[in-house]
Amino acid sequence: MQAVSEHSPIQSVHRSSNSIKPKLLGPIASASAIASAAGSNAGRRPVLRQLLEEEDEDMAPASRRELLHKDHFAFVFGSVKTQNYLDPVSKGPGSHTIRTLAWNPTGQLIATGSADRTLRIWNPERPHVRYSTELRGHTAGIEKALFNPVRDAELASCSADGTVRFWDVRSKTCVSRLDVGGEAFTLSWSADGSTMIVGKKDDTLIPVSVKFPSSPTAHPDGVNALNLPSTPSATTYTALDPHPQTVQTNATTFSWCMPTSERPEQQAFVTTGEGKVKIMSYPSFDIIHTLNAHTSACLSIALAPTGRYLAVGGSDALISLWDTTDWICRRTLSSENGGAIRGVSWSFDGRYIVGACDELGCGGNGLEIFHAESGDSIYTIPTAGINAGVSAVAWHPSRYWLAYSTTTDGPGSSSAGGLKIVGAAGGGL
Repeated sequence: MQAVSEHSPIQSVHRSSNSIKPKLLGPIASASAIASAAGSNAGRRPVLRQLLEEEDEDMAPASRRELLHKDHFAFVFGSVKTQNYLDPVSKGPGSHTIRTLAWNPTGQLIATGSADRTLRIWNPERPHVRYSTELRGHTAGIEKALFNPVRDAELASCSADGTVRFWDVRSKTCVSRLDVGGEAFTLSWSADGSTMIVGKKDDTLIPVSVKFPSSPTAHPDGVNALNLPSTPSATTYTALDPHPQTVQTNATTFSWCMPTSERPEQQAFVTTGEGKVKIMSYPSFDIIHTLNAHTSACLSIALAPTGRYLAVGGSDALISLWDTTDWICRRTLSSENGGAIRGVSWSFDGRYIVGACDELGCGGNGLEIFHAESGDSIYTIPTAGINAGVSAVAWHPSRYWLAYSTTTDGPGSSSAGGLKIVGAAGGGL
């Protein structure tokens, strides 16, 4: 592991005449508030409770809760158990590569999307496949899946089959399908769930308008959430005019700001093959700010739940952390395993970050977890197989549970990969 100082050459910033205001990227009060309903501390072992501390004021999410100090992280994670979730379609190494993971807002369900077209919803508390459900309809590999941040039972997925599908996971049905006219491989929701941006492999961004009649509430019963009858909905999904990009476009995410009548514009972050991050005004798609983030392609991006840092993963095997108040690169993170960073995920408190590299061998020495504020590598999760790669990672929205999937193929492989969740099998987190 290597933490590069803030004087790294990749920190250079290009500012347009229209500078972005720091307050536009303040802490979120929507998804964090919803997710906090699932994060009860009941039943934790006393030794873990002693290792938890009250959150720092500058790192605080919307709701107060006990947080895990970096000095205790390795002890705690080393003492909890990892739960494996075995999909019956997996026949052996390399046969069932999970490309995307997504928790619902309350953390009661997690979706997995695979190269073999399998889209499955799991109950993390009940790992047997009979408590899961498969959503069928895509005719090619699943590239990305994300739950609506304000609707706990609404999932969106995109596929190389050229469609974006919206699912009601309670009724296990596809409620809408959009043909986007090409291979869709990435998508992102706005914080209020009213807008989505779909990215295609031809470097075209397609906005999607989502209109629903009322604000739904999260269902408290995680065990039976998959078996509830579906409520008829008047939700409509409309693909708007496409926005072709002039450079390779790899990933998108929205800021945490909610649109208002006084400020209807939102901000979207777009990574490019030139090593830049474009900050765009939505829905105009005007570029209002540009970060010269990496020396090679920027592949993944994630905004911390606190809004303090923007994390960018690159093909140069680095994760750069950008301060959203002044858009300076504070530090970069590097794993000893190397490899392109195709996914990044923040813990709910914005303190810890992890990256995914699906190249064979990247996970051979384990999956490293970093402390964002110091840049220290504080714990490494063992991964099976000398040729293992980590294809996807996703922190729980309100607990110190970490979901990840591995790719295992070739000599030395001993596992069929699949979903794993650190903490879900017990240990008190």
